Amino acid sequence: ILQKLRSMRNEKGIEAAKRFGIVTKYEILGISRTELRKIAKNIGKNTQLALKLWKTDILEAKILATLIANPKEFKKEYAYEWVKDIDNWDLCDQFVLNLLWKTDYAIEVAKEFCNSGKEFTKRVGLVLIAKIAMSKKDIRREKLIEFIPFIEKSLKDKRRYVKKAALWVKKILKKIEIQI
Repeated sequence: ILQKLRSMRNEKGIEAAKRFGIVTKYEILGISRTELRKIAKNIGKNTQLALKLWKTDILEAKILATLIANPKEFKKEYAYEWVKDIDNWDLCDQFVLNLLWKTDYAIEVAKEFCNSGKEFTKRVGLVLIAKIAMSKKDIRREKLIEFIPFIEKSLKDKRRYVKKAALWVKKILKKIEIQI
């Protein structure tokens, strides 16, 4: 799989990542998310492979890991380990939108991550609240209202990616008639 990913290296994609502000310590291959989804579809759900891909130093391998990990098998301990490695907004959002929100413990870790002092860990928590509010229609309003203090505090955060995520959550909650 790593060989295949390396063979798909795309210089225009690498330049686009830079333009979109994806700054990371990981190697960027410039593979589109559409192409990664095609690869993931061919692989199918495979949490053990996802765990191995996550350990690489390739951004697209990590994103592929978020696509193939099975949310029902993805243990909470994995979420705590993976969140430590997130150093950019794209990987953060892919982790949440492809995988984390589908876990049984999503609300629980959202609270913990929102309390973090680390920029991208806090962003994971906020993006998770946004995705849960958008997608889990069975979630009780009271659960979402519990997050208002986290969101209010994050709206005052000076870090760009925390504030952007907080504004996103605020907008989504407003749509479902929860005012901040």
